[in-house]
Amino acid sequence: MSSSLAACATALLLPSAALAQAGAESASADDDDTIVVTGSLIRRPNNTSVSPIITVGPEALDQAGTINLNDALNQLPSFTTSGNAATGGQGTGGRATINLRGLGSNRNLVLLDGRRLPLSDISGNVDINIIPESIIGGVDVITGGASAVYGSDAMSGVVNFRTLRGFEGVVLDGQYGISEMGDAERYNTSLAIGSAFADGRGSVLAAFSYTHQDSLQGSERDFFFDKVPSSFIGTGTFIPSATNSPSLAVIQQVFAGYGTPLNLPGSITQGSQVGNLGFNNNGTLFTQNNIAAGGAVVQPGAVNYQGPNGTNGYGVFGNQVRMPVGQQIQILNSLERKTAFVNGEYELAPSITAYGQFLYVDLTVNTESGGSLTQFPTLTSVPVTNPFITPDLARVLASRPNPTANFTWNGRYVGVPDKNWDENYVVQQYVLGFRGDITDGWTYDVFGAYDQSRHTQVMHQAVLKSQVQRLLNAADGGRSLCSGGFNPFGDSNARSLSAACVDFITKDAISIEDLTQTQFQAQVNGNLFDLGAGPAQIALLGSYRRNTYAFAPDQDLTADSGFAPGANIEGVVNTLPLGRTAIAVKEFAAQVDIPLIANSPFAEELAIGAAGRVSDYSTVGSVHSYEFDARWRPVEDLLIRGSYQRAVRAPNIAELFSPPQGAQLVIGTPPGALGDPCDVRSTARTGANGTQVANLCVAQGVPQAGIGSYQFPTTATGQVNTGNALLTPERANTFNVGAVFNSPASDGVFGDFSLSVDYYNISIQNVISPIPGLTVLSKCYNLDGSNPSYSTTNEFCQLVRRDANGQLLNVSTPFQNLGALKTDGVEVQVRWSVPAPFLADSGRVYVDSAIGWLNSFKVQLLPGAPFLDYTGISNGGAGPNSVPPRATPEWKALSTFGYRTDDFNVGLRWRFQGAIDDVSSVLTPNNVQVGVSSYHLFDLFANYTFENGLELRAGVTNLFDRGLPFVASSQNSTDAALYDLVGRSFFLGATFEF
Repeated sequence: MSSSLAACATALLLPSAALAQAGAESASADDDDTIVVTGSLIRRPNNTSVSPIITVGPEALDQAGTINLNDALNQLPSFTTSGNAATGGQGTGGRATINLRGLGSNRNLVLLDGRRLPLSDISGNVDINIIPESIIGGVDVITGGASAVYGSDAMSGVVNFRTLRGFEGVVLDGQYGISEMGDAERYNTSLAIGSAFADGRGSVLAAFSYTHQDSLQGSERDFFFDKVPSSFIGTGTFIPSATNSPSLAVIQQVFAGYGTPLNLPGSITQGSQVGNLGFNNNGTLFTQNNIAAGGAVVQPGAVNYQGPNGTNGYGVFGNQVRMPVGQQIQILNSLERKTAFVNGEYELAPSITAYGQFLYVDLTVNTESGGSLTQFPTLTSVPVTNPFITPDLARVLASRPNPTANFTWNGRYVGVPDKNWDENYVVQQYVLGFRGDITDGWTYDVFGAYDQSRHTQVMHQAVLKSQVQRLLNAADGGRSLCSGGFNPFGDSNARSLSAACVDFITKDAISIEDLTQTQFQAQVNGNLFDLGAGPAQIALLGSYRRNTYAFAPDQDLTADSGFAPGANIEGVVNTLPLGRTAIAVKEFAAQVDIPLIANSPFAEELAIGAAGRVSDYSTVGSVHSYEFDARWRPVEDLLIRGSYQRAVRAPNIAELFSPPQGAQLVIGTPPGALGDPCDVRSTARTGANGTQVANLCVAQGVPQAGIGSYQFPTTATGQVNTGNALLTPERANTFNVGAVFNSPASDGVFGDFSLSVDYYNISIQNVISPIPGLTVLSKCYNLDGSNPSYSTTNEFCQLVRRDANGQLLNVSTPFQNLGALKTDGVEVQVRWSVPAPFLADSGRVYVDSAIGWLNSFKVQLLPGAPFLDYTGISNGGAGPNSVPPRATPEWKALSTFGYRTDDFNVGLRWRFQGAIDDVSSVLTPNNVQVGVSSYHLFDLFANYTFENGLELRAGVTNLFDRGLPFVASSQNSTDAALYDLVGRSFFLGATFEF
């Protein structure tokens, strides 16, 4: 590409924060100096774009100091953090996904060289982890709807990863990083080889890479020491039944015998109101929880507790015995990736060039979530004949109305290694195509592509309820089944579980997802006419795409495993298989670009354009999308641009056909979080309408005898997602208008200054989404006025299930065409540099900044319902792909301040997020929790290029070791995906080209 053309690209596509490598990399050029612009099918003699495009070069990616592309991109204002290394726990796949504007990762399209990448899950998401950094020559981000150009999924924009082109030689690259505390180690190495052959008629690029990232445990950071204080504890606890409650008098006698009497008022009449009783190692009992009456604590918990406090994973918080989950979990997943990439082309004849591409990825992410627990019905139970029952517990059990009945126990399997998942992805993609000239001014490009992805999930240390139940039922406590049997009464007994018994009750549960994608596409470009300002151009495109999905879960993960409605594996909500299911689409698209005026006063350039697409889906029939755009350059250095688009998104396989799939819904512990509204500690029960809520709870299954003391024992419950074959496509109207200014000065203070300002407005109707689980609970229990009669027949109450003891079993969240999403805001990109030849003649001081201002982000849950304002909200409990997302700050910016020469570059990066309110201000406005103050991170980087082709780079991320903020709406008390978990860390890298 000529230097003048590179300068034009730089001027028009404005490198934003630290995006110094924009310019020539923003588009691909052919020999005739026409350019393929991301976001357009038209090949133009310049790369003017009517859509805001952020171009990120490889240098900017290096400066971020990460080994994952999505972590670097998430720092830009256009992106909302979605799936990353901190969101993959509980067997959810460990995927890295991209989310533009916070509208969901399945509403933006991810491409490699303009072609769709292999999908990684049933929802059609692309796992960014599969893209090897070594092949990336830059990233183009279109922050606006592009369905008319690219098809369904491009509602909020497109992210196009561009591979290296025209590269000849060999490049070796490596980078190593580690935290200040000596953990969170990460490194990657790559080799790229490029060569031309046959006198330049052909070229080939081969790249290979290896990436490794260590996990980071919560126990390695003080912040998580007391986070998520779970009532599932290793000592085990006896759960009194409200309908078969032990004698309160007997319980009081037992504790009086310890010299720790229970001081209970007369309103406490049943043993069930005392709550769970735990087991000390010496066989005595303790009260696990506070005992409440009339909404007030009348007897603090932990009475006679003789176990550790602050060690061995235990803590007493608010006089309640807990095991903080934050100490047990991985807060960052480990990753290992091996990739191979080959790209080549060969000119068969002057008008026929064949090209091909092969991508292979073997990726394994390991996730871990602590010890298994006795969660999600059907639960195991203990017969009174179990030989390990302690004398004091036997005395309490004998005082029940039905003294021979089995009893329910609660515990954490501390004698079994932590459950963890290996999430292995093997991805292959094959592309073969031909392109060339048809006649003067007309070209063609035809390709076919096939890719397949196999996701093999292995859940290690999966505890089987059926095997545990066999041990509990055995007259000898299971000694005849495995060495020593299973004694769950007391922490030391639970931890002494023999290796033989661990093997007896655990397995590796293996589940497999298979995905394929077949694509055929033909495109013709040509000139139509010339009005005197340049040729009007047209692009015609026809394509066919077919996606398939199949899921085979381990038999013990299904409801057919014998422990329905739950699975046979402890702590996991059941799921169901899905046979091979397919969606196919045939599409036709056209785009025109018509220059009207050129090189005239107040109209150096004036042009209009339009695009349209018809998509015929095998599931929902035909849908239409279209686009109109205009660009006006009154003077050479000022471009004004705008576009309007009608975008569509057809429902994907998950939304249409997914069988009931279990997940975990984080509800928190009241009163600090919503929790189970039936919990006696919840604001729903202690508020002005507490009596009506209690009556509703009883009508739903909470026993009348236990409603006065009912507590939900943990911070999460089950969530069941289900497909809906009656869904219809989403529709969106997107509008953007903006201006790009490049200083006309050739030197001086403003010799290198550029500014872009773009306004965007996106409105999506007929939104396909499950109703958020917390919203279901708020509406069922009338926390927002949705159920004023407190009726069990309320549509939201119909989605709430409780078990025979009244415990919250799960919340159903089926996919539905709900309400709408609306968001608008402004993005500013500025670049400025001035000569500073104090170290070298080429020296310049520079500032690059990308600033995003969110004017509004509103969600309508149901048609006709009022919009909820999520502008400036922290929603830490949101899933990776949820809408509303985990955070919608009004202000977000990435700025770089630095000094560079031809050989040297040093800079300071400033990452900023404005203050945000907690989501409780939207969901429970009468009980608002603390929000998150403004968040600042600073990074330092430097690089130096030697004459022999060696470049060294180094940096410090989170330079001032900024700690984690408290996030009230998150189970972990922070947003692990959004904020820096590692602390100050260092990286060192080298690139050698020869």
